[in-house]
Amino acid sequence: MKLIAPDYYTKFQCIADRCRHSCCIGWVIDVDADTLEYYHSVEGTLGERLKNGIDEGGETPHFILGEEERCPFLNQNGLCDIITELGEGALCQICTDHPRYRNFYSDRTEIGLGLCCEAAGELILKRKEKTTLVVLEDDGENEELDVPDESLLTWREQLFAIAQNRNLTIEERVVSVLNAAEFAIPARSLVEWADIYLELERLEESWTDRLQEMKDTDISDAPLLGTAEWEIAFEQLLVYFLYRQLPFALDDGEYEGRAAFCVLSYRIIRDLCRVHAVLHGGVGLDDLVDLARQYSAEIEYSDENVEALLDALFEE
Repeated sequence: MKLIAPDYYTKFQCIADRCRHSCCIGWVIDVDADTLEYYHSVEGTLGERLKNGIDEGGETPHFILGEEERCPFLNQNGLCDIITELGEGALCQICTDHPRYRNFYSDRTEIGLGLCCEAAGELILKRKEKTTLVVLEDDGENEELDVPDESLLTWREQLFAIAQNRNLTIEERVVSVLNAAEFAIPARSLVEWADIYLELERLEESWTDRLQEMKDTDISDAPLLGTAEWEIAFEQLLVYFLYRQLPFALDDGEYEGRAAFCVLSYRIIRDLCRVHAVLHGGVGLDDLVDLARQYSAEIEYSDENVEALLDALFEE
């Protein structure tokens, strides 16, 4: 079995107290059984805080969020008291993994970094090199890919090649991705897509504000963001979605729809950038990182929202 990741994966590092959008705020954080058992063994003041800071009454134990939906162990300096007192090895599985995600195949596990993390977004969207996949671990066992896995990975490799063909503009590439998927995204206006997104479950009021701005702002004269810098950044965005989202087709069979969802996600984030440029007199890659972060958190981390958008893609 092999562990495979994008080539930038090993460069990731949490920025801790320098993070403007802490993953320790606003998220319900479950505590796995092994870590919970360890926390029960911790003594002293921290042990008492752990006892009082975890809700064990429901189906899944989780940290009890405090004021402003902060994890009870996130201190005022933006650091985790569990780490400072017990070390990173004492974190529960979710905290250890975040923002990492995994997709599983018959001969490999693929790991990646979610754009909901601003440090991951900086790493992914500001890099200039084309993304390649590398083997991080290999136990030497030569498992064979089953047919569905092999078919999907071969197809994804073809879409990667299209997405990273820098002889074409990014808009030409996304059209080619849709052609390869034999899928036509319904011809809806930006206002209509904004209405669809506004019907979805939303976490932050600021996301609602962004969508409302997208609905209310005329971007017909906005810059197309077609400079070399933006072309590469949008390429990284599209490749990210293809890497993360296409594997779900193995579960739901929506191969064409998943590819279209990747293109739709790129286009919505692109147009949010154009809206930002109109309303604020310009837009930069820092704004792209923040918009992608919010999109990922609001959409990718909600199965219900992704399913609703897939349904919308198949509706005339």
